[in-house]
Amino acid sequence: MNSVLSRNIAALHGKQAEEAGRANLQDRLAETITAFSGSMAFVYVHIVLVASWIAVNLSLFPGVPAFDPTFVILATFASVEAIFLSTFVLISQNRAAAQAKRQAQLDLQTSLLAEHEVTRLLTLTIAIAKRLGIEEAEDPNLNELERDVAPERVLDEITRKGTEHHL
Repeated sequence: MNSVLSRNIAALHGKQAEEAGRANLQDRLAETITAFSGSMAFVYVHIVLVASWIAVNLSLFPGVPAFDPTFVILATFASVEAIFLSTFVLISQNRAAAQAKRQAQLDLQTSLLAEHEVTRLLTLTIAIAKRLGIEEAEDPNLNELERDVAPERVLDEITRKGTEHHL
């Protein structure tokens, strides 16, 4: 692996660690709960708890009194748990969406910089070829490729095309 790639990977890992370190207690708690609730361990714990609850309240264990024979308490616990779990998942998704948005902005900036650099290299290559007297093949796209792309115009065109598509 070359040094530039290694440096970039290290920088990305460092940035991710920095972001994780900036997460407040509530965000870390939501991430932990969401990670656990999305695991098979969570499923197994719930299978055992719900099966035990049902068995006790159907009087399948002699000598253990039923405490929720209509399962109203179980249903209430399940409903409240669902509310909290969905809230924790939404908190985690919002955080992930903000992270994805920052990553998309970085990707866009990198792409725009690369496009500008390639356009500049093309212009320089054409100038060198002319200076050396090298005839270039006629390419109708060459003049267009030599121009920098205006990102706002591209976004306007994407929006326009999207609007036309939905009509």
